[in-house]
Amino acid sequence: MLKLKEVSKIYRDGIKALDGVDIEIKKGEFVVILGPSGAGKSTLLRCINRLIEPTHGRIYLNGEEITSLCGRKLHKMRQKIGMIFQQFNLVKRLSVLQNVLSGRLGDVSSLRSLFYSFPKKDVQLALECLDRVGLKSYAAKRADTLSGGQQQRVAIARALAQRPKVILADEPMASLDPRTAKVIMDLLKKINQEEKIIVIVNLHVVELAKEYADRIIGLTKGKVVFDGIPSLLDKHFKTIYYEEETRVVNADMIPVSSKAKRVWVLEAGKIAYARWQIGEGGDSVENQKSNVKNEREEN
Repeated sequence: MLKLKEVSKIYRDGIKALDGVDIEIKKGEFVVILGPSGAGKSTLLRCINRLIEPTHGRIYLNGEEITSLCGRKLHKMRQKIGMIFQQFNLVKRLSVLQNVLSGRLGDVSSLRSLFYSFPKKDVQLALECLDRVGLKSYAAKRADTLSGGQQQRVAIARALAQRPKVILADEPMASLDPRTAKVIMDLLKKINQEEKIIVIVNLHVVELAKEYADRIIGLTKGKVVFDGIPSLLDKHFKTIYYEEETRVVNADMIPVSSKAKRVWVLEAGKIAYARWQIGEGGDSVENQKSNVKNEREEN
């Protein structure tokens, strides 16, 4: 089980990326984290594997508090958590096999890691991991000769080579086309079901979340605002992605009136349209026009 208790992260500039996050994830769960840009999704994953230090709170993996670990103990804990990045994070000049073997670096001596010399059992494990993602025949190729989807599959094989208890995937489909993205999600789901390990994926694509997740967690402004099964997501969608948010821009450039403002209206975290607003909290120009028309008709 993975447990986060009152986890918060405040950066030096004062931005609160996480705000009292409480989550418990059971063995074998496939969890998707949804939320607008800046909601804290990436920060959350990086706090779990300690790439970022939480400001407050505690994180436990199978009953062991990992927020207090350091040195060798922290290094061993990280071996239990595989990480898949948006931009693959492969060493492009190395072969596919060598990149997968880097998942075993935590279990070999410093001398062996320096020369990328691994025991035969680790080489065999790496080849098995490549076979699982359908790339065993590419083992000798340089990583930079592969397509984006193939590179992401190598990254999954590298995570598998760690023999992890948890796999974290931070926007793993962001650089891929829709068809390839589905291949990656199929792989992650298959690994989750076969290995019975926790898989946590950050996504922006709601349809993929609903298709693959056992459970969806919605983050907004660093807080958990939804935690439930996919079938309940539609009822809480606006809670995650804000029903409506306005932002005033270029207020001094508007010739219509000294009280006129142009505002951008955002829906689901994206700019939907722009409109004029008259006065503080006043009606939009479009609304005022329709009101005038109605008054004339009544007269």
